[in-house]
Amino acid sequence: MFPPEFEKSVLRDNGHGGLGYAELLTGPEEGVQLLAALDGEAVTSVRFNPFKLAAMPAEAKDRVPWNRYGAYLAERPVFTLDPAMHSGAYYVQEASSQFVEWLLRAAFGGELPAHTRILDLCAAPGGKSTLYSTLAGPEGLVVANEVIRARAGVLADNVRRWGVGNVAVTCNEPRDFAAYRHWFDVLAVDAPCSGEGMFRKNREARGEWSLANVDMCAARQRRILADAWDALRPGGLLIYSTCTFNRRENEDNVAWLAENYAVDVGTPTADSAAQKKCTEWGIEFGEAGGIATFRFWPHRVRGEGFFAAVMRKADGRIKRETPRARRELLVELNRAESRPLAGWVASPEAMKFARAGDNCYGYYRPAYRDVAALAGGLNVIYSGVCMGQIFGGKLRPDHALALFHDLAPTDLPATASALTLEEALDYLRKRDFGDATRGRLAEGLNLLTYDGLPVGWTKRIGHRTNSMLPGSFRIVNL
Repeated sequence: MFPPEFEKSVLRDNGHGGLGYAELLTGPEEGVQLLAALDGEAVTSVRFNPFKLAAMPAEAKDRVPWNRYGAYLAERPVFTLDPAMHSGAYYVQEASSQFVEWLLRAAFGGELPAHTRILDLCAAPGGKSTLYSTLAGPEGLVVANEVIRARAGVLADNVRRWGVGNVAVTCNEPRDFAAYRHWFDVLAVDAPCSGEGMFRKNREARGEWSLANVDMCAARQRRILADAWDALRPGGLLIYSTCTFNRRENEDNVAWLAENYAVDVGTPTADSAAQKKCTEWGIEFGEAGGIATFRFWPHRVRGEGFFAAVMRKADGRIKRETPRARRELLVELNRAESRPLAGWVASPEAMKFARAGDNCYGYYRPAYRDVAALAGGLNVIYSGVCMGQIFGGKLRPDHALALFHDLAPTDLPATASALTLEEALDYLRKRDFGDATRGRLAEGLNLLTYDGLPVGWTKRIGHRTNSMLPGSFRIVNL
């Protein structure tokens, strides 16, 4: 069952101050189609990692049209029991939300420029952050922020799995980023919302919906946008998105932003070619305050409900401001100190290495100074690629290093460490290996792989093995 006020709003204008469903749908008949779609079966889609797969898998024939790496699955498997998912070969991401890739590339007119800095302000669990990580590439930087600490931990684990090494995960309030004035080229706000677009995937969300909650969400979204606006540079792009339908949280907020802040009217995505492409895909193209908007209705597209708009901050004087560091958490390593680390990556000349506490981290050179500056004023809980700890001049590698796309473990034994599916699942459950598996491992450190993809480290000591899988990556209850 749907909340009565929601169903009434979808089917006709109910006078509740512009929820606006009747304005967006063509009439009661299509409203019935929407409600029926929300009571139907959700589609399943994934997004593959081009940094780990040389080509899209042959079975990924049913492609998501607005994302180069997205694909639909005929049925939903138990993803937890697929080692390839744990290795970061793909991310289970709802198809509609994958649209931000097309949106950002269209706004830039192609690939993102080198050294693009992206702030993903409401990032957990990490679907869009890993997507932005792919777009930014090794020369870019994604700052993925989540306010709630437990959710930030999940976000950090998903960033580790994705393994591009160009993400800093932070746990801060949106207002904390205002001190980094004009820092970012892209500000992405996938705002917390009333979740109407997820009523099919999450039936419990229906019981949490109310008109009061819609108003509360709309007000909170404006606060988030206002708090972080100064962090976006003049000429930079703001991507605003929600997974809800109503105008209050969508078009009204876009129009409010265009009216109260220096926003260029019109966007690079508002041309006739973009409109034609969206129409072909079933996406509703609109505008609010002179800004192009894009809406996904579940009865029109193969995906859940989604809304997005992209706008450009008006040009002006760019004076990048970095607040004075309150602390220095990263200590850059010199050449001699970096030597035990350099052999573990394929392109050490492209990286800088640093120490934070007991752990050593690797960073692509363009991003290192930025991460160091962020760590001086924000709560950075993970960044770059955690290499591990050095003992006696040798590295004890971290799990994140096994999942790093540019791993080149030259110091490891040449003994094959490929696992069967059953063996890989035993490892991911932190179960002991049998004698046959143990006998194939070399004495000492081993990199374990499944279907050519690293899944983690283990250390063989005589007749036993010590798993190096962190507890947060362990499969439980399956």
